[in-house]
Amino acid sequence: METTETRTVVSEFLGTLLLVFFAVGAAVLAGEYIGTFGIALAFGFTMLALAYALGPISGCHINPAVTLGMLLARRITVRTAVEYWIAQIVGAIVGAALLFLVTKQVPGLQTDGAFGTNGWGDRSAVHINLGGAFVAEIVMTFLFVFVVLSATHKVAVVGFGGLAIGLALGAVHLIGIPLDGTSVNPARSIGPALFAGGAAITQLWLFILAPLIGGALAAVVHQITHPAQEPVLVADERAPDAKKD
Repeated sequence: METTETRTVVSEFLGTLLLVFFAVGAAVLAGEYIGTFGIALAFGFTMLALAYALGPISGCHINPAVTLGMLLARRITVRTAVEYWIAQIVGAIVGAALLFLVTKQVPGLQTDGAFGTNGWGDRSAVHINLGGAFVAEIVMTFLFVFVVLSATHKVAVVGFGGLAIGLALGAVHLIGIPLDGTSVNPARSIGPALFAGGAAITQLWLFILAPLIGGALAAVVHQITHPAQEPVLVADERAPDAKKD
């Protein structure tokens, strides 16, 4: 029988894989048909569904910035954070690999340098510069992680956390897609970039660093706005019914 620890790590792997395949896939395979609004909905709806499906197992972080926020908020241990980070990155790479395989079956669909990756300058729809992209990613990730921490706080309305989290991710994508493609998730950026190559790789550092800064700031501010209390359930305990904290 699988241990509870194995279940939580597999949950993070699977969740990140599915987020990349379906949400990034919406941008790669259907972007010209559904537009920015449709892509934002794909990210928000996928996150919402996964929050309810996997939240009871691992907390459904599926995002290194969220895991960092949870770590700084002292809801998980360093060991759990490292396990989650590895699972998330590997899951994102596998999800991107599956998406790449499907994409290659579509004649004429471009993947080099694109493939749902993030970027600034010529790789931005509005040609935002490096500084603008850096600040935007920090602020957008701050909002998302702050909502995650707040929605899973002890005083939050039980059962509605997944809805708030999904809506928050959809909202940041509505504003972020024209700016830099919206990362707010280092794993989501790493996976597709490895298959896109070129400038997607050279610009990748920003979409790893800025979201982590945003997640850390969210944890700090959350400690101020939400007095320290015992969470409803701590994902690190790895109870079968543990919810996202």
